[in-house]
Amino acid sequence: MKENKIKIKLCGLRRPCDMEVANELRPDYIGFVFAKKSIRYVSPEQAASLRKLLNPDILAVGVFVKERTETVADLLASGVIDMAQLHGGEDETYMKALRRLTDRPLIKAFSVRGEEDIQSACKSTAELVLLDAGEGGTGTAFDRTLLQNMNRPYLLAGGLDASTVGEAVKRWRPYGVDVSSGIETDGYKDAEKMRAFVRAVRETER
Repeated sequence: MKENKIKIKLCGLRRPCDMEVANELRPDYIGFVFAKKSIRYVSPEQAASLRKLLNPDILAVGVFVKERTETVADLLASGVIDMAQLHGGEDETYMKALRRLTDRPLIKAFSVRGEEDIQSACKSTAELVLLDAGEGGTGTAFDRTLLQNMNRPYLLAGGLDASTVGEAVKRWRPYGVDVSSGIETDGYKDAEKMRAFVRAVRETER
């Protein structure tokens, strides 16, 4: 089988049935949202239980918004998550403080509104950057013509679903894609939409 080149992250999983579908589809990453204001919020205890259901070959990413560095580091150390995604405008000082507590990889999310956000993403010390529109999980896309100035691998998010991700991947060739609202129905993950999304990405590799 041809190895999939585009990484896939299915974000905002919060039910046992979501984990079952993820195990079936084998994305590279799944995301647990620890931001309490999000409709996709899961507690550390819920995430720990869900993680036990996840295929160990799939990396679990914790999504945080201005969380205490100690809390993030504890979830990494406990094995509930493998990586931390910072989605609240956390700066380099925050990441430096977090790195004193953990050596696990960090994903830094950037809300892209203009060229300056692309430049900030390119300069970030995070192991991986994610480019999104707004605060994430809104299903809206940013001006992707700005991507022509990206000079490092990135995860593309915002406005992606099964009908749009194939074209986005073919045109921009991101390191990976991240989806949340694009695989939901009535605020919950939809198994068929999850399958369709992953299938659309895989087909770009044929």
